[in-house]
Amino acid sequence: MGATGTGKSRLAIDLAIRFDAEIINCDKIQVYKGLDIITNKVTDEERHGVPHHLLGVIDPDEDFTAEDFVYHASLAVDDIIKRCHLPIIAGGSNSFIQALVDDTKFRSKYEFCFLWVDVSMPILHSFVAKRVEQMVDAGLVAEAREFFEPSGDYSRGIRRAIGVPEMDEFFRQESFVEDETRAKLLKTAINKVKENTCKLSCRQLEKILIMAEQLKWPIHRLDATEAFMRQDGDAMDPWKRLVAGPSTRILSNFVGGNNQTDSKSALSVAPQFSSNAISLAIANN
Repeated sequence: MGATGTGKSRLAIDLAIRFDAEIINCDKIQVYKGLDIITNKVTDEERHGVPHHLLGVIDPDEDFTAEDFVYHASLAVDDIIKRCHLPIIAGGSNSFIQALVDDTKFRSKYEFCFLWVDVSMPILHSFVAKRVEQMVDAGLVAEAREFFEPSGDYSRGIRRAIGVPEMDEFFRQESFVEDETRAKLLKTAINKVKENTCKLSCRQLEKILIMAEQLKWPIHRLDATEAFMRQDGDAMDPWKRLVAGPSTRILSNFVGGNNQTDSKSALSVAPQFSSNAISLAIANN
C-alpha cells in the first residue's frame, strides 16, 4: 500500500523471489486491461517469472469496487496458500487493503505484515514528474487517445486513470488549431498529469497515516529517500541497505512466527516525508 512511484512492484518482486511468493495486485486501475504505459504496469520481463494476480484482467468499462477486490483477493490468497506459497499484496489503493483487512472472515484466517517505503515528498514529486515525461516518450498520448470519451465522462472503469481525463481538452482541439497552440495544449495536459499524480501521492500519504494512527496498524516504515536521491550507478546500494535488506529481515521474522512489532522499524513519521507501503504479506494464522 502507499504512494505512487516508490517501487511497490520492485520490492514485491524482490521479496517474492526470495520467499517463493506470488503477488496480488492492489491497484484499482491496474486491475483493468489496457493502458499499460499510463498505469505503469509491471512488464513480463520485470516480473522475473513471479506469478501475478488481478493484474490487467478486468474489462475496461466495468466498475471494480473494494468489495470486488475483497472477494477476488480472498480467493487468490486461499489458492496461493494451498499451493504452499506466500501471498504478497502490492499496490497503491489503500482503500482496497483496508477493506480486505477489515473483512471479518479474512481477518479471522490470516495475520498481516505491513511494509511501508517512505520517500521525502519533494524528492518523490520530482521523480514522478520525470516518470510522466518518460511515459510520454513511451506513448502515453496515443494510449490515452484510445480511451478518449467524447461525452467527457471519465468516472467509470479505466477511464478514471490519471493520464486520460487530463488529455481530454487536447484531443478535442488538436485537429482545429495550429502547431504552436497544439504544442501548448499538450504541454498543459502533461503538466496536469504531473500535478494530479503528485496530489494522488499526498492523498495516499494521508490514508496511510490514518491507517497507522487511528486503526493502530503495525506498519514498518522504510525510508528510501536516499535511494531516490542517488538515481545513478550507486542507487542500488542504498535501496538494498535501506529497503530490500530490512524488509527481508522483517518478513523473515514474520513468516518464522515472530510477529512482534520492532520499535526500531515500526511507524515513525516525519511530516516532510511522503509514504508508500511496498507490500502486504499474508501468512496463515
